[in-house]
Amino acid sequence: MTDVPEISPTASKFGYPGTCIAETPSWLVLLRPQQVTFCSLVLVCREPVTAFGDVSPQALAALQPVLKNIELLLTDVVRYQKINYLMLMMVDPDVHFHIIPRYDGMREYAGLGLVDAGWPGPPRLDQAVQLSPDAQAALVQTLREKWGGR
Repeated sequence: MTDVPEISPTASKFGYPGTCIAETPSWLVLLRPQQVTFCSLVLVCREPVTAFGDVSPQALAALQPVLKNIELLLTDVVRYQKINYLMLMMVDPDVHFHIIPRYDGMREYAGLGLVDAGWPGPPRLDQAVQLSPDAQAALVQTLREKWGGR
C-alpha cells in the first residue's frame, strides 16, 4: 500500500478536492478559483516541502509528464499564445505554481468574457475573475474529462 501524502493547506485553500482536475502521487492540478485568465491553474506539490530545492528527485521526474498534459490541455481548451508558471509562495508556503495561460483578445465561458488584462506584459493578478460555483464546477468537470482523454 502506498502512503498518500496529507493534503496541504495550500491545496485546501485553492479548493481541493472540488477544484481538482488531476492528481498524481506527487502533484495536484487544480483550477485556480480566481481566474487571472481563462483556465488559470494551480499546480501543488504533494510532498510536505516549502522550498523547491527540497522536492524529491522522484517528484521532480514526475513533474515533466504533468506539465506536458497541462500544456496539451490548455492548448486545446484555451488556445493560449504563451504560458506563465509563477512560483510565488509568499502567502502559501507549500511548493506550488500558478499557471497562467496568456493570450491576446478574449475567451468566453459561462457568459463571461475573460481577457488577459496584462497582455503582453506581466499577468495582472489583481484583475482575476471569480466564476460562479456552478460555472467553476462545470469547468472543472470539462477539464477532468479532457485530461482523462490523453
